[in-house]
Amino acid sequence: MQGLKRSFLCLFAALAAKASAQEPKALSTVEVRSRVENREGIAAAASEGVVSAERLGQMPLLRPAEALEMVPGLIVTQHAGDGKANQYFLRGYNLDHGTDFATWVNGVPVNMPTHAHGQGYTDLSFLIPELIERIDYRKGPYHAEEGDFSAAGAARISYARRLEGTLAQLTLGQRGYARTVLAGSPAQCNGRLLYALELYHNDGPWQVPENYRKVNGVLRYSEGTRDDGLTLTAMAYSGRWTSTDQIPARALASGPLDRYGSLDPTTGGISARYSLSAEWAQRGHDTQRRAAAWALQSALDLWSNFQYCEKDIARSGNCNTGDQFQQSERRRAAGFAASQAQLGQVAGLEALHTWGVQGRADQLSPVALYNSRQRQVWNTVRVDRVRQASLGLWAQSELCFTPRLRAIAGLRGDVYQFQVDSSLVQNSGRAGDQMLSPKLALILGPWAHTEFYFNAGQGFHSNDARGSTITVDPANPSTAAQRVNPLVRMRGSELGLRSQIRPGWQSKLALWQLRADSELLFVGDAGTTEASRPSRRHGLEWSNDWLLNRHWALDADLAWTQARFTDGGADGPYIPGAAARIANIGLTLDALGPWFGALRWRYIGPRPLLEDGSVRSQASQLLNLRVGRRLDTRTRLTLDVYNLLDRRVNDIEYWYSSQLSGESAPVDDRHLHPAEPRTLRVTLKHRY
Repeated sequence: MQGLKRSFLCLFAALAAKASAQEPKALSTVEVRSRVENREGIAAAASEGVVSAERLGQMPLLRPAEALEMVPGLIVTQHAGDGKANQYFLRGYNLDHGTDFATWVNGVPVNMPTHAHGQGYTDLSFLIPELIERIDYRKGPYHAEEGDFSAAGAARISYARRLEGTLAQLTLGQRGYARTVLAGSPAQCNGRLLYALELYHNDGPWQVPENYRKVNGVLRYSEGTRDDGLTLTAMAYSGRWTSTDQIPARALASGPLDRYGSLDPTTGGISARYSLSAEWAQRGHDTQRRAAAWALQSALDLWSNFQYCEKDIARSGNCNTGDQFQQSERRRAAGFAASQAQLGQVAGLEALHTWGVQGRADQLSPVALYNSRQRQVWNTVRVDRVRQASLGLWAQSELCFTPRLRAIAGLRGDVYQFQVDSSLVQNSGRAGDQMLSPKLALILGPWAHTEFYFNAGQGFHSNDARGSTITVDPANPSTAAQRVNPLVRMRGSELGLRSQIRPGWQSKLALWQLRADSELLFVGDAGTTEASRPSRRHGLEWSNDWLLNRHWALDADLAWTQARFTDGGADGPYIPGAAARIANIGLTLDALGPWFGALRWRYIGPRPLLEDGSVRSQASQLLNLRVGRRLDTRTRLTLDVYNLLDRRVNDIEYWYSSQLSGESAPVDDRHLHPAEPRTLRVTLKHRY
């Protein structure tokens, strides 16, 4: 029964319940504080794990969301201004702004359903990396606790309850970059009061300065521990920026446009997010109870222009207003989660039973799409008021058949209800859907510090509520539009192993596949639906963490993926934007006298941009460097160099039609957003 007991102890995060009055030492804390995690006898899949604060602190981060690049196989890029949600790549998916990767921060979901810009929109601009204590990640639809948007993966980001001293930090860099962070965690009543304030400005390399300004704050009270305690968290974020959107390659080749130039200097956005949350946990002799509740209010106004004059010329014969459009939403949302784990028996076998409930309700008033010129609305495409609610119930049981054989069987049920009140009466209505998702895991081992895993399960992602009630194209009401299925089923499986090859070297290998049913997606840029075909993705992930000695550590995450449509369509089998090869390799140095540092190489292979594979993106590789010195026990100075080799690579590439002023017809072309050139930033950090 040793395997099951170790799983139970991990869940309860304690080595043992001591009879003395001392609090038991948390096993999760022991693991997370080491550079190389050890989840032998604990993990349910090879592709799950924990990223510690120590590992994150060694990374040079160009943007806050790049903290997620420590999730093996996940790449974070950007295709517009930094105030906008990032682009994410994982397991053969161009996840756009977050669809199929569920993200949580301090118990509050980040993914936004029925979003003005994109389903599952995941904007982590409010994240303060210095506060992160750990990131717990999972991949695949194998985990009963994970629901909407989690088919490719999920990450739960937790802030620290206590900081080491009071942090005062100043970062200055090229091109108008300035960032300050002040944070501390003084004792208060019976617990700790964590506070943090971040002020930020950046112009970037763009000919039209980004002028990204944000104010970000956190106030958090906590008592006890993560497994037996309480936290109350308030977070507030506000940002505004001017963006340089992707540009057509032909404009670069012919010379009128610089690589960092813009075709519309008024694109950009304004966003805000405010949230309150509470998390509670209680550990008993053979039980673990958890509960959480949260509420948030957010707003976004986003001005974009991807086709420049194509629609304007088709409409009026001239490029008068251009093709700029505004996506806007005002959202209020609230939710809760509760779960309990209980030791028991099944047919004489010791078992760990876990069950839980999750709920969420969103109200958008309004969520809208407008035509605009220089951020001034001149036409309304559609304005909607949306209410949607979901309820998920889940349960799983872990059985230990022998000391080296564990099994976890789970079932999840979800119910969704949508109500849409549209400016076009034909697109108003109600819709609903429900789905059952079975899960299974088998774990063999350990033998010589090696475990083997088999995982299978079904999951889903929800579609935009507006797509579930649409009947006519809002831009042309005489044209019929096809409704979406509210919930889209995903099926996945995985074979994996986790091994300690030698002391200090942990290696994980996962062979996986993921199938998606035929689905319809709501396209926020057009206010209508777009058909997508059934698909299959499969691949291999190899992740390594190796403590070479007391000063040097190496981590290497490699992923190979094949992504194909499976319906034999005439357009071709390739899935646009699916990266076949990804690598993220880092070498870190610490405690070499006063010196520390890191060197990281990130690679994204070529991606098909058309279904027939005739057009492909360039490969992208970047090398980032960090060099630092401890000036004394409380002060350190750090130099970060991004794109060390100053490579002319692109963060993102698309293939679609656009029309420039003066062109007689739309042109199919490659559209790209360049990665930033070599960029230097210096940070002075002091703790007192």
